Amino acid sequence: MFRRGLPTSFLLASLLLVVLAIVSAGSADTAGSRDIQSSCWASGSIAEDVVATARSAQQWSCSDRAVSIEAERVLLLFDIGPDDILPRYFLSRRSALGALHMLAIDSDGAVRSVSMPAGDLSSSMLGGYFEAPLPGVTHETRQVIVAIDLPSHKMTLERAYLAPLGAADASGYMRYLLVLAGLTGMLVMPLIFNAAFYRILREPFVLWHSALTLSLLATILASSGLSVVFFEPRAMTLSWITTLVFGATIASGLMFTHSFIEPGLMHPLLRRLLPYCAVLALLLSTFHAAFPFVMRPIQSSVYTAAFAPILLIFLMAAVDGLRRGSIAARFQAAGYAPMILVGLIRLGTGVVPWLDSADAMLMFYVGCACEVFFTTLGVADRLMTIRRERDRAIDQADVLERLSETDPLTGLLNRRAMEGQFGQLRAEGFDTLAVVDLDHFKLINDTSGHSVGDAVLQAVAKGLQPSSNVRAYRLGGEEFMLLIRGGDAVLQAERRRKSISTIVAHEVPGLQRPVTASMGIAICHGVEDFDAVYDRADKLLYEAKSAGRNRTRSDVRSAAAVEAGAA
Repeated sequence: MFRRGLPTSFLLASLLLVVLAIVSAGSADTAGSRDIQSSCWASGSIAEDVVATARSAQQWSCSDRAVSIEAERVLLLFDIGPDDILPRYFLSRRSALGALHMLAIDSDGAVRSVSMPAGDLSSSMLGGYFEAPLPGVTHETRQVIVAIDLPSHKMTLERAYLAPLGAADASGYMRYLLVLAGLTGMLVMPLIFNAAFYRILREPFVLWHSALTLSLLATILASSGLSVVFFEPRAMTLSWITTLVFGATIASGLMFTHSFIEPGLMHPLLRRLLPYCAVLALLLSTFHAAFPFVMRPIQSSVYTAAFAPILLIFLMAAVDGLRRGSIAARFQAAGYAPMILVGLIRLGTGVVPWLDSADAMLMFYVGCACEVFFTTLGVADRLMTIRRERDRAIDQADVLERLSETDPLTGLLNRRAMEGQFGQLRAEGFDTLAVVDLDHFKLINDTSGHSVGDAVLQAVAKGLQPSSNVRAYRLGGEEFMLLIRGGDAVLQAERRRKSISTIVAHEVPGLQRPVTASMGIAICHGVEDFDAVYDRADKLLYEAKSAGRNRTRSDVRSAAAVEAGAA
């Protein structure tokens, strides 16, 4: 059902995500025409005075826009024209840095400055950005210079701008947050489904899918303004949280793939490599979050490049699953396609020096919805398949169990069934056990042949007449057993024993002599087990045989009258 609906579902989801992207893009661009971008940049040392560096014209580069983070300090120059709306905030992409210094320079040379350590920077409601209030910008202000100490990522320089409004003051961005809040709510639904699925079938991929969904949910919260709305965390706190959550997302996605793709439909080496890749992703993210300045000028590029082999192994696993006909891999391919594209964009722009870094956050949000939608469909389809397979296996096991407990010749239950049912039948009131053995049965086989002997056994089974109060079993050879409940149990057993001669004569004509049977009857006492009761009944049977056959011996006193008369 899920597989047949996949193309339609894909089209519907794609349409929904396109609408989401258009609405989000339009809402996120709240005041772009009023923002002021940097016009020049310079580099210097932390030991140098910020004002002195800013006044040194030789250090400024205005023609080359390819900023570098190799220096300890990078300065950005923003020119404020007479027609510009006065900016109030400095905003840029969130990443690890040492400190922020901001200068407002008036036309008469007056300078107002403010410095902020990285730990004091506030997170912006514009997802993934921090914002800092500028030192009093007036109509006399002609330049704003921002110095960033120990920048760890080029995006912090490339995405920097001045704005007259913070994201919290922009109504358009609030609509954008509402769209993201709706997306976040969508991600909660698969968690509810997974909880129900896991109660039915405790498969590990359900847990890993929940972990993947939770990590995507945490990523959206940490990388968007929703976390600022609810928690107001500092920018650097969100920076390392985002890094850790990214590693957790990659790791849980790899483990989901490891457990989700059907057994035998992925190369064993690739399946073994996926958990190691998950551990590597967690280690990389933890190290990058905890020690962002160890290799500061190149660390972000090295960190991004380190995920290339992980992404490659994941792609190889997915392609191998598709090549082998994995249905799970098809759902994953549909769900992961936008996320893989995001990964390739981040990897390419983060490693190639002449490209501006891009995190493709809008596409990432779209990819989150797409991934959760299709992987949830895949989980549901896989669970339905597993359940059908298990139900089929249970049915087959029941059939085999019945066959193993049924005598193929007579259709009666056998001794194995008797031993398995004895406790339950005792609890239901079956307290009388009778062992029936045909007299001189070997003579029938010897004189008339085994086929006639088999016909005799089938006729005897018919004569024992199983009912709601009588259970009949064939123990083997010519020996049968009855388990009976009711106050007339002995009489019921005796009627069946006596009917054997008549029924056999009718069903198997031409026998040289009547077929008779001897019987021993024992009453179950207390918690006595099957073997103990059977041993007593068997001894009574042999007493009946020794007394001349074609008769009954019982340890039930009320059966004296029955025992006294031979058939």
